[in-house]
Parts: sequence; structure tokens; C-alpha cells
Amino acid sequence: MRANLFIWLSLSFYALAFPLYDAQGFGRRSLTPGEGRTKGGIHLPLVNSGEPKLRRRGGGTGAIGLGDYYDVTYNVLLNIGGQDMPLVLDTGSADLWVISDRCTDCRTTGAQYPQDTFTSPEGLSISLQYGDSTSGTRADGLIGTDKVSVAGLQLDDQYFAAINSTNTSVIVTDSSGIFGLGFPINSAIWRTVFVNAANSGTQKRQSSALTDSVITSYDEQGPFVARLVANDMLQDSMFAVTLQRDTVDPGGSVGMLSLGELPSGVSNDSLTWLPLRTYAPEQGGLSPPSNSPDEAYPFTWEVFLDAVYLDGEMLPNSSLPKGGIEPSALLDTGNSLLRGPSDVLQAISDKLGGGTFPCSEPHTLEFEFGGKRFPVDPRDFAVQAYEGDIDNCTATLAATDTPELGDGYLYSWSLGIPFLKSVLSAYHFGDLAYPSRDAPRVGLLSTVPDDASDLYKAAYAAASSSGSFYSTTETAPTGTMSAYATNENGVALASSTASATGSTGDGGDDNAALGVSVNLAAVAAAALVAGGVLVW
Repeated sequence: MRANLFIWLSLSFYALAFPLYDAQGFGRRSLTPGEGRTKGGIHLPLVNSGEPKLRRRGGGTGAIGLGDYYDVTYNVLLNIGGQDMPLVLDTGSADLWVISDRCTDCRTTGAQYPQDTFTSPEGLSISLQYGDSTSGTRADGLIGTDKVSVAGLQLDDQYFAAINSTNTSVIVTDSSGIFGLGFPINSAIWRTVFVNAANSGTQKRQSSALTDSVITSYDEQGPFVARLVANDMLQDSMFAVTLQRDTVDPGGSVGMLSLGELPSGVSNDSLTWLPLRTYAPEQGGLSPPSNSPDEAYPFTWEVFLDAVYLDGEMLPNSSLPKGGIEPSALLDTGNSLLRGPSDVLQAISDKLGGGTFPCSEPHTLEFEFGGKRFPVDPRDFAVQAYEGDIDNCTATLAATDTPELGDGYLYSWSLGIPFLKSVLSAYHFGDLAYPSRDAPRVGLLSTVPDDASDLYKAAYAAASSSGSFYSTTETAPTGTMSAYATNENGVALASSTASATGSTGDGGDDNAALGVSVNLAAVAAAALVAGGVLVW
């Protein structure tokens, strides 16, 4: 998921010369290299072949398994103020927030943050807005600090929001909030804290230049992972994600968030590394620092898109964006769908025969980045349209707003869980202050097996007797999940259980799963996804 966009701000003692991400709901939103593994590290991408080597740091690494709510959301355990809390893993935003025990409309039995332990000396409040022009949700609360840790990596005095009122769907997916993994400039909480500190005269600045002040704020006021990077606490300034599959044909990759390097056995050279879209000041981007006038900064994990294919046939480019906007895509683990231009989605629907299509036939949607095609596994492209009906499926697609110059983000696709289950995705922050020294980038490695279509057909055959595809959920573990094998690129694989009638997790109590072959909750979740209703 991704927070809403820009607002121009004025500080009492200087004008903020760039737009920051708004906590109040402006703009638009889409819904819902090094070598190989370094000794002692766990899971993260390094430098692209042909790109400069990563600067080795003296920091640490960590890895932790992921919970999975019917492939609609994935969550990870963070310890906040001494309490373990499962939070939605979200590369599309940069804010950390949790449901507090004072939330008036949450109606959740999940973990809640005890607000009495919250340190909020400034009494800062925030209203986080999510959604696009067709939907919108909010999360309101207070900003403060506490001790936060994940996968053995800890920061004291980490800023986050304790939410006291929300209408988001997060709380119905076994999660207690959101863990945003984006850049500081994409964080509404960072913006609020930064502006407050500047207006109060407490903001530490090393020069009069605004950009210098912004960058030097990251080590104390930035989002969690960005603070780890800014304080050289990671071995390499990156994280990686693999998502397990718990519907249709459970298995796929082992669900994992890795901090510090690539997974064991995965070579940096096996990934395709892609530059991020950067935004010039006239596009609302951060101005370059005075000592490096050619710097350009990204907003989020947005990469340029070459083409889109359905069943091997290239689809026409969208004609909706104006002004020569180059096609691009956001990679968003907090998005349960594949969101794209309405005209391209209509072309896909026409080729499939309409809004629903036979579940019996697998289809492959591919996205081309950097000259290489990355398929969406057929098992992740289709979802059954109706409970008890295995014959009619719908695609995990939904339209999103058209980008416009001067109106925020410029991407036309938001590639969520269906795409990210089909790849190992690696997110390299690079040098937050001087991107020209170590460019921010994304690495992708396809994990779709050559026989994915046959595996889909087998899963369909197994589901025919029950009337529903197999599904399961997994609670977020305190550690990592075990792999039963690795693929040819060294990516850890989870065991496949589609042929079973009912399933349990393979990792004991910490990663217990509950699976049933006909699961009404899973069908309901799938229906929400199919209708584009499950949003934050």
C-alpha cells in the first residue's frame, strides 16, 4: 500500500522548497550487488553486474519469516515496547503504525500497543490516508517513540504512530498495523516530525541548505529500515522479500524478510537490477544538495516498465498518461492486486472473454523490466469468482488512477502480491544522501517454475471435487521457516500441500498454519480481492 502524496509546506524560519508526502490525504494512491552471500549475513540483494560494488558496512543482518492471510496480506513480527506485534509488510509506504489499546473502533482481538508506555513529548497527531479516487481509508492517532526491533535488529526512540481510530481493513487480516519499508521522503510520520522539529528550533542542521537538513534528519527521525541504513547498522543497505503461496497450490518460496544481504545460495549476478525512477524538483522531487548539484532522488520502489504480455502476446501500451510519461511500476507488498491502466486491463479482459473466464485454463501475465520478462505464476493470476464454483474465475487485476505530470507519483502500474509471489525482490537503498555514489535500485529474480501451467492444472483438478481451491493461513513466526528444497537459483522453497485435504504448517508452533480445502473465509477474502474491495 502507498500513502497519499504531496503537499507544499512552509516552515516558520525557511520555506520548504519541495513537496513532501501528505499525512492529510492529497494526491492519489494505488490500493490495496556484491557477490553472493556474505559470511554471517541473512538474505538481501547486492550490486548489479556492471554497476559499482556495494560499500561494505560494519553493520548486521537479520531474517524473519512471514505470516500470510490467504495471500491477501503478509505480516511480520516486530517487537515494539516489549510486545510482539504482527504488522503488514509494506514496500509501498514508509510509515510504521500500530493499533493502540485506546482505539475506539478497531474491533480486533489482535495485539494492541499499550499507549500508556508511549513517549509522545510533542503531542503530535496524524491522520494517515490511503486509497485512490475510488476508495479511501484512514488511520488516526498520535506520533511518539519507543524501542522497536525486528529480526534481532533494534533501534531505540523509533518514531511511529499509535492509532486510536481507523476504518482500514488491516485489522481483519490478523495484523495489528503496518510496517512501511520505503524511503524517508515517502513517510508522513517523518514529515510531521521533521516540520515540528524545524518549527520548534530543535531540528539539527549541518548547513543552511534544506536538503542537507532533510538528509541529516534520517538517522534519528526516519523510518525504521532507513534509520538502520543511515546509521550504518546494516551490512548492506538493503532488504529482500520472498512471499509464500497459501492458496490454490500452497508452496512456492519460503516467506521471508531478509535484512543485510541476499539469501544463502543466491548469487547477486542471478538478479536483474533495475534503476529507480527519480523525481526532479520540478516534478516535486527533493532539490540536490549544494555540493552535488546533479543528485536526483527517488520517492519509492518504482521501476521503469518495458512492456506487458498476456499468454505470450504483447499488449498495447496505455494511451491514458499524457505528457510523455515513461511507463513504470511500483512494487508493493501491501497491495493484494495487480493494479494498472484501465485501457490495458480492458484489453486483458477482452482476451480472456470478459469479467470471468474458465478456471480450467491457466493464463500467464508477464511484465518486462530491463529487457527481461517476469511472469506472474498462473496460480497467482486467477481467483475463483464465487463460493463453491470452481468453473468461473476472475483475474487479480484492478484499475488505478492515471498518472499526471505535477500531480504526484508517475507510475501507471502497482504490482502487488500476485507478482511479488513470483519473484525474489531485493530493495537497495544505496546512498541516501548522494545516490550518484551508490544508486538505489531493485533486483528481481523469477521464481516461477517452467511447469507452472501444469501445476495450476493439477491444483484445479484437485479442487474440482470440493468446489473451491485449497487455501491456508499462517501466523507470523518468531524466527525463520525451514525450506524443504531450493530451486536452481538457490531460492528456498516451501513444501507444496495442494493435494492434501486440510494442511498444517511445517515449522511447529511458531509457524503454525491452519488450512482447509473449502474455506469460507478464504473465499470471502478472494471475493474482496476480486472486487478490489480489500484496501487499507
